[in-house]
Amino acid sequence: MPKFKPYDYNQSAMIVINYKDQLQPGTFEHAIHHLIDKRIDLSAFDANYQNDDGGRPAYDPAILLKIILFAYSKGITSSREIQWCCESNVIFKALSCDTAPHFTTIASFVSSYPKAIEKLFEQILLVCHQEGLLGKELFAIDGCKLSSNAAKEWSGTFKELEQKRDKIKRQIRHCLKEHRKLDKTDPEKKQQIQRTKQTIDTLDKAFERIDQFLKTSAPRMGQGKRPKEVKSNITDNQSGKVTTSKGTIQGYNGVATVDKKHQIIIDAQAFGEGQEHHTLQPVLETVRARLNTLGIRKDIFKGRYKPIITADTGFANEANMEYLHSNKVDAYIPDNQFRSRDPKFQDQKAKYGKRHQSKPEGQKRKVIPASEFNFDPVNLICICPAGNKISFRGERPDENGNPKAYFEGKLLQCRNCTIKDKCMQNPAAADHRKGAGRQVSFLLEHKREPNYTDWMKHRVDSDKGKQIYSHRMSVVEPVFGNITTNKRLNRFSLRGKQKVDAQWKLFCMVHNIEKLMNYGNTAVR
Repeated sequence: MPKFKPYDYNQSAMIVINYKDQLQPGTFEHAIHHLIDKRIDLSAFDANYQNDDGGRPAYDPAILLKIILFAYSKGITSSREIQWCCESNVIFKALSCDTAPHFTTIASFVSSYPKAIEKLFEQILLVCHQEGLLGKELFAIDGCKLSSNAAKEWSGTFKELEQKRDKIKRQIRHCLKEHRKLDKTDPEKKQQIQRTKQTIDTLDKAFERIDQFLKTSAPRMGQGKRPKEVKSNITDNQSGKVTTSKGTIQGYNGVATVDKKHQIIIDAQAFGEGQEHHTLQPVLETVRARLNTLGIRKDIFKGRYKPIITADTGFANEANMEYLHSNKVDAYIPDNQFRSRDPKFQDQKAKYGKRHQSKPEGQKRKVIPASEFNFDPVNLICICPAGNKISFRGERPDENGNPKAYFEGKLLQCRNCTIKDKCMQNPAAADHRKGAGRQVSFLLEHKREPNYTDWMKHRVDSDKGKQIYSHRMSVVEPVFGNITTNKRLNRFSLRGKQKVDAQWKLFCMVHNIEKLMNYGNTAVR
């Protein structure tokens, strides 16, 4: 028989732990501890505490920041889990000096101090500058679209929400009728009566929730020259419908501006809209003001050594191009057709196929494209693929200010057309005399004057522009990969733009501290 050393799980032991020894140089926990204790001023948090003359002592913001930043670096966002880690994990114990703040204290700290967290982000950015981690030669801007703490099922325009409220009201009436019927005829069926009552209570709460929202809120309007109503959300009305490669989500767009040299995030903001083009100007103005305030560079987008700005096609529109040209910003932001103009990408689709095989939610089905229509730009005549002349509906500029001619087929023509199934988005509606015929539009090139989008096309299509823009993806995409994959941020846990913006900045701070740990001063490492 083999012999083994005896063991007993009921035995007790006294273990002596020096918490400072657990924070070894070269680790992330040591970098957080050193930065917050030695190089960061936390006085921005002091104004929120009013217990000088009395009241219970509060947890030091330094302790709370250390455990929150370390938890975020491990992908832990739940305040209950952070509290449990402070009670059981030796590194959390070392950072918190063996204290275990209640989860409500942790949650309140993250959501209650957005301005102080922004000051903290700026101080860490200043430390990065002092350590020589900012190149200030090329900035890449992009957005990371993440789900919010709200379900998209509770979204809709005010008309849609009113319809949903009326539908719930009808369901309540039906359930009440069934409940009374059961109560009179079969009083012994207690379980079924109880389930019907619970259903009525659930529907009552949903009705009150929608009704209260409609009475206290105003319709949410979109961006643009002619803003239209966009879908509101009852749970978090500052979040929006965001389209990603995996479908449409209810969420926020975390926009980051990244310096090329060491991939330091110099600006981080969360926006509750899916479209990105309206975020470019506020992001650049924030970067300009922040670097000027911190003394890193005065009016960074002017002068001989101004940085190059790159962003993807989501940030391109005529208003942004005019802004960049007027302010003399050295930017390279392509339109969504720039690959088709590059001979290198002519065979890309045939070689690699479609980038995404799965259709995003709400994507329209394929129909005969407008290029198959015979359009005469001089006489403004359009002949459809079936040989019918369709009606001219006028000229008006598109979102970039380019003149367009709009045509629409008569419903009677389209309903009896032999190729309507290939040409119309909803051919069944035409059979029931609903909707309109096929609609197409064409750009009137002969009437169009050169605009700022043409200016940017010329820059991006040049050999220099192609070389510069090729750096964009390698600068900003690894940052999002680190935050979403390594740090496991797949959704925001807070509600409201201000709170989500603070949480996004905290995760971006974790990224910047990691860069300081790897490339900064040896004392930080």
